[in-house]
Amino acid sequence: MSTMFLGIVIFLILLAIFDLFVGVSNDAVNFMSSAVGAKVASFRTIIIIASIGVFAGAAMSNGMMDIARHGIMVPMHFSFYDVITLFLAVMVTDVVLLDIFNTMGLPTSTTVSMVFELLGGTCALALIKIAGGATDAAGVPLSLGDLVNTEKAISVILGIFLSVAIAFVLGAIVQWIARLLFSFTYGKERGYNLKIGIFGGISVIAIIWFLLINGLKGSSLMTPELKALINENTWLILGAGAGVFSIIMTVLSILKINILKCIVLLGTFALAMAFAGNDLVNFVGVPLTGLESFLDYSRNGIGDPHSFTMESLMGRAHTPIIFLVLAGVIMVNSLIFSKKAQNYGSTEYNMLQNALKDFPEFEIVVTKKSKRVKDAHKGIDVKFMYNYIKKHDNEEKDVMSLFNGWFEKLEETDDGIEYILHNDVEFLNIRSWFLDQYTE
Repeated sequence: MSTMFLGIVIFLILLAIFDLFVGVSNDAVNFMSSAVGAKVASFRTIIIIASIGVFAGAAMSNGMMDIARHGIMVPMHFSFYDVITLFLAVMVTDVVLLDIFNTMGLPTSTTVSMVFELLGGTCALALIKIAGGATDAAGVPLSLGDLVNTEKAISVILGIFLSVAIAFVLGAIVQWIARLLFSFTYGKERGYNLKIGIFGGISVIAIIWFLLINGLKGSSLMTPELKALINENTWLILGAGAGVFSIIMTVLSILKINILKCIVLLGTFALAMAFAGNDLVNFVGVPLTGLESFLDYSRNGIGDPHSFTMESLMGRAHTPIIFLVLAGVIMVNSLIFSKKAQNYGSTEYNMLQNALKDFPEFEIVVTKKSKRVKDAHKGIDVKFMYNYIKKHDNEEKDVMSLFNGWFEKLEETDDGIEYILHNDVEFLNIRSWFLDQYTE
């Protein structure tokens, strides 16, 4: 019997390794898509920064495995046989589910999948035990509330759904502020360096705070004394940090360094670090808890796995650093070498793949625009378009009326044409409209 359980534990560890590969492939979309989509650096540079963040987050994560131990189930009422069976079912289901979602290009949350697999498996096992007349040590029949940690489970589920709503609202607010500050004025207006410096300083201290609170909250480096120091001086740290980084960002902007690109790269590192810790909780937590359960049963069990209960899982986890480092190495290799981790599954890409499946003989031809066409539009400026429309418009001046609608101000002066575009208008849009009006 012990040999069979040892084989299950080894199988759980192998599934954890595979799950780390699959999980990083899934989460690469989350922490790399902004940097890749905005082209803030070469893909190689982004991979290096993300890899450093992943390894740092994995190596410094600790004390974060309690969800698998007693966050969903109440282990004191479950036997070793129950627990090891539950963990095996959860890991197999998780690997299959995530790989299917990644292969189909569908986004999913590794946290949601793991939590609900644990919850579903625990509820199913609890119902079986209740149907079998399970009782506690005093002989009192057990209920679902005794077997499932409902309070913790509800808080975890609420946290998942609230995080989606909070992310949506805060994302919209930050995007609106960024667009308000930089749309159509990036690098052009007076005082721009100071404005981008202040925005950059606030962004950097926000990301660093995210690292301290989220990325390092389970780290062995985050001692209780350091946590207390940070909590007591929160506003001082935020204010001083924002001021110092605002000065640094202003100086960098004066030196013609793109501050927004630096912010995106720093955010990529922070997200990679946080996601690495998150993946460890989701994937390594269950197998390591299974390993700890097996060791406890081997040391203290009396031979019957059905009667040996798992009170040892009620305590906090203490993960050996070697497991964290090995997990970090696996995740970095997955990020670098996995093709799925580098396939960002855009809507256009997925539509193209579906079209190719439906029409296998369909060919895509990529052509480059002739330089002559581009040069032919040289000289078509506002003055040219104004004079051309003035000369060729009808008696009702319909085209000129439409042309005026692109501008807040459009006046003919002795020196030429004075104009001010509307805030949401770009010159290329006007030129395209003009060429559509006069195709000759």
